[in-house]
Amino acid sequence: MKKSTTINEINSVSQFHQLCGLPKPFHPLVSIVNLEDFKWNEANKDFWKHYTDNLYTVSLKRDVTSKVHYGQTHYDFDDGVLMVTAPKQIFSLEDTENMGNVKLVGHKLMFHPDLIQGYPLAKTIHNYGFFSYSNNKALFLSEKEEQIILNLFESIKQECQNNTDQFSQDVLIANIELLLVHIDRYYNRQFLTRKNISNDTLSQMEEVLNSYFENDNTQLPTVQFIADKLNLSPIYLSDLLKNLTGLTAQQHIHEKLIEKAKELLSTTNLSVSEIAYQLGFEFPQSFNKLFKKKMDQTPLEFKNSFN
Repeated sequence: MKKSTTINEINSVSQFHQLCGLPKPFHPLVSIVNLEDFKWNEANKDFWKHYTDNLYTVSLKRDVTSKVHYGQTHYDFDDGVLMVTAPKQIFSLEDTENMGNVKLVGHKLMFHPDLIQGYPLAKTIHNYGFFSYSNNKALFLSEKEEQIILNLFESIKQECQNNTDQFSQDVLIANIELLLVHIDRYYNRQFLTRKNISNDTLSQMEEVLNSYFENDNTQLPTVQFIADKLNLSPIYLSDLLKNLTGLTAQQHIHEKLIEKAKELLSTTNLSVSEIAYQLGFEFPQSFNKLFKKKMDQTPLEFKNSFN
């Protein structure tokens, strides 16, 4: 029987500091650290092989040659500069035997979800799709953008070190929210400025869908299925397509379904129910509803127009 992998947990900012050989944080729920201050402890090397943390993190990294698995994907630190993660994600650090020789350069923000409880950000933070992105899709920053991120990091750091008063948490959260807005802005800019890559993704998605329907699958294609084929997260794929075409991944699937349905309705003698099942619909009524919504007529009305 295969032995299960132990997932180690980081439950607080203080615990993270302790594991990385850093001084006690100024604030129990939020911290900005310089990656060059990390101290590798050989006694903790097994901890980093598989771990999760209950923290939001934003890391600005440079010239790092190690690799990490984030969820089901690979992230090369030297492929990009910004890495954003959400609580409860699974990480696996490679080559922990040699991590003592790795030089880390950059800065890291971490904050516990409890920091934003009771604030609007606690509800809206889930709207930032980049927290669910496959992190092999790093955010590349211009020098100006990087400086803006660093300035916000410094503002958060200074506020953590100030004497606490009735405005402290409001100021911290306002700065974090502004940081997230800028990251969202830069991700959307990246979608637009890297259109060649985006267009390649669109072409690859078309190929996946064409192949799917050619193989007479008995289930509807899902966004997760397409994303897995393209080695992307579903949210990243939808955001990329939304910026490129105005349609989400789910809407692209629906467009392809209707295109294939029109082909079958107009060129075969199959009944509407047979076509619905062939496309992967469990119930013909669902197919009828989608087709009517998209085409403003039923599949049967469309089919009869060719007789």
